Amino acid sequence: MNLLTLAVRLSALFLALPVHEFAHAAMAVYLGDDTPRRAGRYTLDPRAHLDLFGSLLLLIVGFGWAKPVPFNPWAVLRRTRWGVLLVALAGPLSNFGLAVVTVFLHLILARTGLLPAWGDMALFIFAYLNLILAFFNLIPLPPLDGHHILRELAPRFWNQYLVPLEQYSMLIFIVLLWLLPRMGFDILGWLVSTPALWVLDKLYLVGSLLFL
Repeated sequence: MNLLTLAVRLSALFLALPVHEFAHAAMAVYLGDDTPRRAGRYTLDPRAHLDLFGSLLLLIVGFGWAKPVPFNPWAVLRRTRWGVLLVALAGPLSNFGLAVVTVFLHLILARTGLLPAWGDMALFIFAYLNLILAFFNLIPLPPLDGHHILRELAPRFWNQYLVPLEQYSMLIFIVLLWLLPRMGFDILGWLVSTPALWVLDKLYLVGSLLFL
């Protein structure tokens, strides 16, 4: 990891993760739940959102998480039966949106010929990191958004199997992040990096067609 990659990861830490958590909070507030506002999470201030372990993970390996935004499921469900699902989806979708904006900005600035090489690479990495965060958070393990999404979409009898995962989540992450890669099984790479690179390639393709 070079200094440019570290700098971009820091920018993701102080922009991408707060945007992700603010999106959760904003969706909950929009659906009629004031819990995030009262908890001080209805803000883009990184200090309100960052989690120590998740932040270190982002800086070291390129993906991580912030503190989960508290919300009242019953409050959002009063507005729509899909309230909890919408709150969970808001975070990954915000990172996807940041990736789209970054790619399009990258292509626009590149056309001017004034973008330095380091800026060219920084924008590419920032877009990629946002897609990494989006796909990483869609993994169906607690405390990630994918766990809540799966619980909302799966048949109710699945809860007896999904709820116990919460007490073993840290052990599962250690296996996925440390043990399996040492054995030659990059499961997270397949679940996160591969789809992120595929989507990034398509975004640049679409952007290039739009800005011809």
